[in-house]
Amino acid sequence: MTPPVAPPGWSRWLVPPAALSVHLSIGQAYAWSVFKPPLEDALGLTGTQSALPFQLAIVMLGLSAAFGGTLVERNGPRWAMAVALGCFSSGFLLSALGAWSEQYWLIVLGYGFVGGIGLGIGYISPVSTLLKWFPDRPGTATGIAIMGFGGGALIASPWSARMLESYGTDPDGIAAAFLTHGLVYAVFMALGVLLVRVPRPVPAAAGEAVADAGPQVSARQALRTPQFWCLWVVLCMNVTAGIGILEKAAPMITDFFADTGTPVSAAAAAGFVALLSAANMLGRIGWSATSDLVGRKNIYRLYLGAGALMYLAILQLGDSKPLFVLCALVILSFYGGGFATVPAYLKDLFGTYQVGAIHGRLLTAWSTAGVLGPLIVNRVADSQEQAGKSGPGLYGLSLTVMIVLLLVGFVANELVRPVHPRHHRREESDVRQPSESGA
Repeated sequence: MTPPVAPPGWSRWLVPPAALSVHLSIGQAYAWSVFKPPLEDALGLTGTQSALPFQLAIVMLGLSAAFGGTLVERNGPRWAMAVALGCFSSGFLLSALGAWSEQYWLIVLGYGFVGGIGLGIGYISPVSTLLKWFPDRPGTATGIAIMGFGGGALIASPWSARMLESYGTDPDGIAAAFLTHGLVYAVFMALGVLLVRVPRPVPAAAGEAVADAGPQVSARQALRTPQFWCLWVVLCMNVTAGIGILEKAAPMITDFFADTGTPVSAAAAAGFVALLSAANMLGRIGWSATSDLVGRKNIYRLYLGAGALMYLAILQLGDSKPLFVLCALVILSFYGGGFATVPAYLKDLFGTYQVGAIHGRLLTAWSTAGVLGPLIVNRVADSQEQAGKSGPGLYGLSLTVMIVLLLVGFVANELVRPVHPRHHRREESDVRQPSESGA
C-alpha cells in the first residue's frame, strides 16, 4: 500500500479529520472502566483481573509504537491506519468471542494484545504526515489529532454504558457490545484510511515554511543523542504526575473531604472525573497550539514548573474544594498538553525525516509512566492507611513525590539543546539508505 499523494489543490485541512477518525476511535481505551463491573459480575473476576486487558493494551501501545515506528515511516499513513483498523477492530471481535464463550483469556488476548497493537500503530499513524502538512503550525496540527485520543472516552463512555443497558450485562450482552464496537469503529476508522494523503514534494515559495527544513536525524541516530533521553525523562515525569491523579481521581477527592462539613458524594466524584477528562482533552489542543507561539521548551517549563506548584497548592491548601478542583484541572490539562506537544518538540530537534519512528520510541516513556503513576499513588495511600492516617494524610507523601518528579522533568527540559551536527543525516546517505530501514 503506497502512501497516497495529494492531488493539486488538495486542502491540508482534510488531514486532521482523517487523523481524528482514528484517534477518536482508539481513545475508547480510556473508557475501559465501563466494562469492568459487568465483566466482574458475569465472569466472576476480581478487580485486578478485569483491569488486565487495559493494562496490557497500554503496554502494547508503547511497544508497538516503538517497534513499528520505522514501518509507519516507510509505508506511510494509509498503511498504518489500515493496520490500526484491522488490529483494533479484531481485538473487539476476539473479545466478543471471549465474552460469548466465557473464556476471559480471549478478551485479554483480543483487547489487550491485538487491540493494543492497534492502539500503538494508530496513535503514531498520522503524526509524521501532519508535521509535513503543517510545518508552520506543528503544535496545532498534532494537538487537533491527539486531542481525539483524550476525547475518545467522552464519546465511548456513555455510548458503551447505554449499549450495555440495551444488550444486558450477561456474557451474551457484553459480547454483543464488543461486537458492535468492533464493527462501528472499523467503519469510522476507514474514513481516515480513505481520506489521508501525504503532501506533494513541491519546493516552497520564498518565506514559506518547509517541512524538511533544518537538521534531519534518523531514528537510529536520535537514540544516540542526549536530547532524546532528556525528552524521554520529560515525558515520563509529566505523564506520571498526571496519570497519578487521573487513575485515582474519584477516591482521592472523596478521601480529601470525607471528614469535612461538605463531603463529596459519589455523583459529584463522577462529575469531577468527567471534568478531568475534559481538561485532558482541551489541554491537548490549547497548550499545543500555544507552543507554536511561545516555543516548545517554554511550554514544557510551564507544564513541569507550574504543575509542581499546583501539586504544592493541593498539598498545602487542599482543604479548599474549589482550589483542589482547579489545581487538578490545570494538572490534567498539562498532562494532555504534554502528549500533544511532544511530536512538535521532536520535529524541532530531529526534523521530519523519521519523526514518526522517533515518536514511537519515545512513547515507551508513556508505558513506564502508566505503571509508575498509579503504583506511587496507590502504594503510598495503602501504606499510609495501614499507618492509621486518613483523608488528605493518605496522599501527602505521594503528592510530594510528584512534585519531585516534575522538578526532575523540569531540569531535564533545561538540558535540551540543539542536536549536534554529527548526528545529522548526510546527503550521500540519503541516496544509499532512503528509508533507514535498520533504524
